[in-house]
This record gives sequence, structure tokens and C-alpha cells, in this order.
Amino acid sequence: MNPLESFLQSVADLTQRGDAREESYYPALKGLIETLAEKKGYHIQVTVLPKKIEASCPDFRIWDGSCRVIGYIEAKAPGTKLDQVEASEQLQRYLRTFPNLILTDFYEFRLYRQGVLVERVLLARPFVAQNLKTTPPLEQSKELENLFKTFFSFVLPPSLTPETLSKELARRTRFLRDQVILPELAEQRAQKQGALYGFYDAFQKYLIAGLTPEQFADLYAQTIAYGLFAARTRAQNGFNRQLGRKLRRSLRRAQRTRAQNGFNRQLAYSLIPSTIGILRDVFQFISLGKPSPQMEVIVDDIAAVLNDADVQAILTQYYLQGKGDDPILHFYETFLAEYDPETRERRGVYYTPQPVVDYIVRAVHCLLQTRFQLPDGLADESVTLLDPAAGTLTFPAEAIRLAFKEFVSKYGEGGKGDFLRRHILPHFYAFELLMAPYAIGHMKIGFLLESLGVPLQNGERFQSYLTNALEMEDLQQIAIPGLASLSEESHHAAQIKKDEPILVILGNPPYSGLSANQNKWTEKLLKTDLDGAQGYYTVDDKPLGEKNPKWLQDDYVKFLRFAQWKIHKAGRGIVAMITNHGYLDNPTFRGMRQSLLKTFDEIYLLNLHGNSLKRETAPDGSPDENVFDIRQGVAIALFVKHGKDEQRGVYYADLYGRREAKYRWLESHDLTTAGYQPLQPASPYYFFVPRAAQATYLSWPRINEIFPVNSVGIVTARDNFAIAFDKDELQDRISQFQNVQGLPDEVLAQAYGLKDKAGWSLSDARMCIQAEKAPQAKIHPILYRPFDVRYIFYHEAVVERPRPEVMRHMLAGENLAVMTCRQLSQPQWSHALVSDKITDDCMVSNRTRERGYLFPLYLYPSSSAPDMFHQAREPNLAKWLLPKLTAAYGFEPTPEQVLAYIYAVFYSPAYRQKYAEELRTDFPRVPFTADPALFSQMATWGQELIDLHLLRYPPQQPRVKYRGQGSDTIEFVRYDSASERVAINNSKYFEGITQQMWEYQIGGYQVLEKYLKDRKGRQMNDSTHYIRIATAIASTIDLQVKIDQIYPQVEANVL
Repeated sequence: MNPLESFLQSVADLTQRGDAREESYYPALKGLIETLAEKKGYHIQVTVLPKKIEASCPDFRIWDGSCRVIGYIEAKAPGTKLDQVEASEQLQRYLRTFPNLILTDFYEFRLYRQGVLVERVLLARPFVAQNLKTTPPLEQSKELENLFKTFFSFVLPPSLTPETLSKELARRTRFLRDQVILPELAEQRAQKQGALYGFYDAFQKYLIAGLTPEQFADLYAQTIAYGLFAARTRAQNGFNRQLGRKLRRSLRRAQRTRAQNGFNRQLAYSLIPSTIGILRDVFQFISLGKPSPQMEVIVDDIAAVLNDADVQAILTQYYLQGKGDDPILHFYETFLAEYDPETRERRGVYYTPQPVVDYIVRAVHCLLQTRFQLPDGLADESVTLLDPAAGTLTFPAEAIRLAFKEFVSKYGEGGKGDFLRRHILPHFYAFELLMAPYAIGHMKIGFLLESLGVPLQNGERFQSYLTNALEMEDLQQIAIPGLASLSEESHHAAQIKKDEPILVILGNPPYSGLSANQNKWTEKLLKTDLDGAQGYYTVDDKPLGEKNPKWLQDDYVKFLRFAQWKIHKAGRGIVAMITNHGYLDNPTFRGMRQSLLKTFDEIYLLNLHGNSLKRETAPDGSPDENVFDIRQGVAIALFVKHGKDEQRGVYYADLYGRREAKYRWLESHDLTTAGYQPLQPASPYYFFVPRAAQATYLSWPRINEIFPVNSVGIVTARDNFAIAFDKDELQDRISQFQNVQGLPDEVLAQAYGLKDKAGWSLSDARMCIQAEKAPQAKIHPILYRPFDVRYIFYHEAVVERPRPEVMRHMLAGENLAVMTCRQLSQPQWSHALVSDKITDDCMVSNRTRERGYLFPLYLYPSSSAPDMFHQAREPNLAKWLLPKLTAAYGFEPTPEQVLAYIYAVFYSPAYRQKYAEELRTDFPRVPFTADPALFSQMATWGQELIDLHLLRYPPQQPRVKYRGQGSDTIEFVRYDSASERVAINNSKYFEGITQQMWEYQIGGYQVLEKYLKDRKGRQMNDSTHYIRIATAIASTIDLQVKIDQIYPQVEANVL
């Protein structure tokens, strides 16, 4: 009997029993695999993996027993419908992770390569065994042998590029994180025992307070993956030179395997330097301990990928690409971008270009020599240095390199070893939160010191610590089983944070608007007085008055504050960092800027720009690029505290252009040749950028000072459910939602596109809406986008931020309001539009940072106020405004006239252009003319604009026609300037729309295009409405010309 017949007989016998579990068939399949491999000349081992949970690893691993994984097999019970299995989340996960996989029900075999089905063989039909109770005949025996031959022959291409190797490692690391570590940790946490639980508990208690299981799984998976990669580079390059006798004894078997077969999991421990204690603790368990079979499998798979890869060739590619002499770091960034770009974004982990690092380190060296009278600069033994968010130690490495260069040039190379041990090792520090870059950094410093001719000796280490600089909990120094180095590490880090005087703090802290560092100590630090300046949440001894000062929670702000605090404690020093440049001119940071001015004597700001969010360009209109692969612009800041009044000042310089041009500039300039110009930051904003028109403009009142009651617009967080084009459509939706009984939440969630999130659950919302007795009363028109009125179910159960403090005034009776933005990400300001309804947050713009604030003209009494029926509405105007205007004009303007005047100012092209920079960084300000006739004329034109924008204007000859025959479905939106037509399908179009009308912008929207695009797939059943919008825009353009003819007179005589 041939092997296939024997296998089929065994499988059929088990099938006929009727009670065999899936695992009962494993021995037969294992035997078949081994027999076929031997027949084809392949030397393999078959590992059957215990299935602890359904979502763990495939059932079989096929490998060579040491360092090369051939593939995996996922088996299902006979007769299982493999088409359904193939579509399952479990198998899709396997296909994304494992490039060589077989799916079988023991009768049918499917082979997948890189997630694609390449062969499918039916060995026999399970129906015969299950129903006819006999062994089915073989059908495709030769084809099955060929399928396994293809399976056994799989190898990863050794000439992987950095990108392809990153993908191979990333998908396995994600699998390790999500399908192995997290489930195992959950099981061990429930039992409060196990190796993973021990690691997690220790990390949470003694290193990173508040560490979640998900964060730990990510940290641990990255540590294993990149620890293996780092170990592989040392095996490749021969750095494994010093192994102690005890270690050699414990690794004797692994070393024999290495000599015979190459790199594998067991060898990794021997290749990790003893100075990286925490990493060695982890790998002592991974390499020499007893991880679970599931973990063994995926870690072996990662090691196998690395064994097959030509790591040296991959790293060499970075040299050829001109990325400097740090290829391990470059590969880590490539890996992280592939593995989890969201984590990279959340933690703000980005490689710092070497020209940036060089410029900052040289600037620090220069300041130490010139401001602190330390001729040796970084080589002076009194200098202490810290990078609090060190990543892979790029900044400390460059500081070490420059310090050695200075020392050797002055004193000769004979004392280098003593210099290392007397100055660098005891005085240079670094903190890093993520394990992988922490490990890379240690290896980098080891390689650097070897290249400088002063290799680390046994027991020596660079003082880089695995810790969060922004955590200041009291960490106990106790013995942690299996993690002795972690206890020592956390204790030393805490001492440095609290007590060690630091002279230089430098680096590239993470940028993350949604901070990953939320703790009481950091919050207190942001609000604690330093050097006579209040915290970042106050300015000029008053609270900021910000309704949502979330930008102060960005991680880079917290790291700057930490550095400021350390220098304040030391009494002198330098902070040198490259960060997000938002704090230079954003009004929210005015308290921060004032605080920095009080602490530091000299401030040097090099604005590198490159903000694609603001669409920044060079002053001559040429492209401006970021020095990083990010959209947020950046700046280099040097803050110096030396106590010398004669050298106080703030200095600023711009650097625009292409990325490579910026790199060349940074390489060829230093602090003395950068062309810094003095600034005079002044109250109330203390801007860290030049402001030519600042004094005049800042003397005018802001719109929020004119209309005291205001707020951001409505945010539903679920527009597709809570808002509809048509009132009847929304009523039907709410009625269905309210009356649906018996359907589980997940069905409704899928039907309406709803997801549970923090603070909101579908089940709670259902209960609340079902209890609503008159849901129709909660449906109101809402100004959703310019000229686009829709309907909203205005109920707290589905509207995340209803803003009742303002919106109730829009519902209580007739009212007007203007919406505008406080900050812009666009270069030009056109962000003002009137409304007479409750208004969506994104009505004026949905671009990043451009939140819409609504300023109502009238305030209605509260429904709960006593005698509300006898109270009249009141103007929402500052108490000082009408008396001031009345005194100047000889008559009291109506609130409507005030709003109309302001509206005319906002629609002046001259105003918008002249104050473009100011309008990007704060609420618009209003110059009130002292001329009563001029006020009245501006108010008249402003009222015409209001009537146009509310489509209340009197009938006039339409400027646009709707033409064509056939369907009214909006299939596409195409504008042709030559014919002045906008086509919505192949037969219908609007005619008479000039290019100026078509391109007219209100806030973030090209109005006529936006209105149609939002309705693609719907019927154009409101063509008259669209024609009125187009006519309103044409008339607006005409009025803006008139306004600009008299606007200069406004500024010529301001109250």
C-alpha cells in the first residue's frame, strides 16, 4: 500500500467511527508529510502545535529543525466547507502572516503562496467515508505529491530589500503580538502566574505605570522581533567575540546548531551584549527558557526569515542611499512604518536626519564654549548631558563623537580610554520608553565606541535607561524574578530624573497631539510656576481662557516643560531640541512662550517650516519640504540659561526650500552664521515669529471679545445616522431605530454604521431613544455645509457634542450667527459664513485645526428661568461696545447693524490679504471705524451679504440655467471653463457659471463643487436652489469689489 492509500485508509477509518475529533487525524497527516518529504529528499521536522485557542497558530509547523521554517498547515475536520474557512478572519490572518500555507480537511488540500491560492487538489471525497462507510478511491494522488513538493521547496528570497524584509518581519510581529502574546497574557493574568504575566507585572509596577496588556504585547513583540534582528546583525558581522565560560556551557547545544545551520532563536541570547540587561533578561526566557509552543513557532519563524536574509546587503543599501552611517536605525524606522504606523504616529517616533542632529550638537558645543566659558565644550568634564526621548541614541552618539574629536584634537589620543571612563560614561544620560530603539541605541553606542578605539569593557555600559521621562512615580528597588536588571534600571533612572543636575538637554521628542503621556505629575508640571512665570495655562498672571487647550497636551510640549524644569533646578543650562513648530505662533501657546521667556536668557529659533497641513511654500512661491517624512512643520530651538543680562534676547531665522537644500544648509552653517534676527515678543501673545502688522492689528477686539457667548459647532461623531438630507428620511430612520425590537445591537450597528466608543454605547442610546415620547420634536434643520441645510436628530443620545449653551439660542426663536475659525491650516482666510440655524462644527471647514466657532447675535432666556415669558432676548454683545459706538456715531447702532458691519469687514479681500498671517493663528479682529457714514455703508453692504448667504435676497434674474434632457442623477461633477458649464451626467448640466464663481471658496470648501459632490448618486431635485446659490456667489463677488473700495478708509480712522 502506497503512503497516500495508507493515509486515506487511516483517515477513512476515523471518519467512519463518527466520534473522532479533528486532533485524532493529526498523526496520520504527520506521518504522510514525513513520508512524502523523505521520498522527495527533503529533511524536515513536523511539529504539531497544541491548539490552546482557536485564534492561535496553525496546527502544523514544517521546518528543518534549526533555523529554516518551510511552512504551515491548518487542518479542519473532514467535510468542513473550506470555502467558508478560507473567508474566515482566522485564515485571512494566517494568510497575511505566513507566506507558505496549506489548508486541508484531510481530503482536500489547498496551497497558498503569499496569501494567494496557487494549487488545489482533491485526494478523495469525504462523502464516501461519511455516508457510504467505505474508504473512498484516490483521485489526484500525483497532483497531491506535486503540491507537497512545491510546499517543501519554498524559501524566502535571500536578496530581500529593506522594505520587503520589513514587511516579512512586520506581519509576523503583528501576529506574535495579537494572536500569541495577548491571548497568553490574558490567560496568565486570570491565573496570576506564568512567565509573560511576570514580565507584564514587573514592567507595569516598576517601569511604565499604567501599562495596558495591549501596550505590553506591542512592546514585547517589538522587543523580540528587533532584538532578533539586532542579534542577527552581530552574527553577520562577527561581533560575538566574548562569551563567558558559564554562558558557553549553557549555550553549548545552541552553538553546535549555529556551527551547523546558522542563526536561530536559541543563539540570540549569546549575541546580545551583557550591557543591555533588560533585553538579555527577555531573551534568556525566549532563547533558553520554555516559552509556549505557539510563541516558539512564531519566534522561530521570525528567526528563520532573518537567517535566510542577506542582512549585510540590506544594511549596505542604506549606505548606498546616502542615509549616513546608521543603517540599523534606518531599518528600524522602515520596520516600524510597516509594522504599526499608528503606533509610530501616536508615539511620534521619527528618525532625525543627521544634518539636523549635527547642527544641534554643534550649536550646543558652541554655546558651552561662548556662554558658559567652557573652552572644551562637550568635552569639558563638568558637562552633564541628557536626551529624555532618546530613541536609538542618535543625539548622544553625535555628542560623544564631537566630544572625542575635541578631546583628541587638544590633548591627543593617548588618553581616550580614560576620557571615556572619566567623562562620557558617568556624565552622559538617555531615557527611552520603547524597548526596540532602546536596545538599538545601546548597540549603536557599543559600535561607535569600538570605531573610536575605546570599546566598552566587561561590566561597562552607556547610561541609557528604559524609562518614561514623563513619569515621576516613586519606583521601588526590589528584586524582580527573571528581571533583576529592570529593578536596577528603574531605580537609576528615577535618581537621574529627580536629583541629577543636567547642563545640556537635547533631542527630538515625540510629537503627538493625542498625548501618550497622561499622568498627574506631568499635569502638575505644566501648571507649576518656574522662574517667576506661571505655568503654561496662564499668561500675564491670568488664565488662558481657552475652552479646549488640547494643544498643550502634545507630548513635545511636555518634554520641553520637563527640560525647562530640569534646567530651572540646575540653575543654568541649555535645552536644544527639534520639535513641532506650532508653539511658535499658535495663540494657545502664549503662556508657554511667556514662561520660556522668563526661564531662559537667550532663545534661538530656526523655523524649518515644511508644514504641508498649512500648504507652506517658500516666500517666492517655490516648494517647501519637511526635513522629516511628516506633514507637521518643525523648528530647531535653543534655550539658554546663563544669568547674564547683557546677553539676553530672542533670535529667529527661517529656512525654506527642498529637503536636500535644507540638509546642505544645516551642514554648512552654525549658530554664528545662521542669520538669526532679533525678536521682541510682547503681550498678549509673545509670538516667537516676526509680526509686521502685529501692533495695529492686535489693538482691535477679537470676535470672541465682541460676542462673549460662543462655542464650537455641533459634533455628532455619527453623522451618517444622526443627519440626513431629507426630514422624512430622518424621521423614518429614527422611527425604525426606536421601534426595532429583538434585534441584537451588532445588527443595528452594521445597518447604521455605528460603533461603540468611550462614553457612548449603542445599547444605551437605543434605550434612551426608545424612551423618547416625541422624537419628531428633536428633528431640526442644521446648516451642515455652506448653503447646505440638512436635518439632524438633535438628541444627546446620538449627538456627541450638542453645544446646548449656544445652540439653544438658535432654537429658541429668530436669530443670526456667524461661524468662523480660530486657526487655519490653509494659507488664505475665507472662513466666515452667516447662519440662522443650529450649525455643524465643520460647516465652514473640515480641514485639520479649522474648527468652526459659532457666535450668536441674540441670547434667549433659559426655559428654566423664572418669569421667562416676560423676559426679552438680549444682544450677545460686549457691554462696552454699543456705548462706545453710540458715543462715536451719535446714534445707537442696532445689533443687526453691528453684525452686518463685522460681516462686511470679514468679506473685504484687502482685509483678508493684509492680515493673512494673523488670521491663521487666532480669531479674526474687527477694526471699528470712527466715521458714522462709513459704518452705515459697510453695514448696508454687510446686510446684503447676509441676505445673499441666507438665500433671502429679493428675486433677480438668475445668472445660471439648468439645461439638458434625461436623468437628473448626479453621476459626476465636471466643470468646463470654456463653456462655463458644470455637467452632472452625460445629459444634464448647469450653464453660466464663470470660472471665478466655480472656484469661489468659503473656508475649506469650493462651494459650488462641494454642494454637488456631496450629492453624487442622488437626484438633482433642487436645481432652483443650486441656481440661487450660484447667483448668491456671483453677487458676493460683486459686493466684495465695492467693499474693498472703501475698506482702506476704515483703517484710516479706527476707534
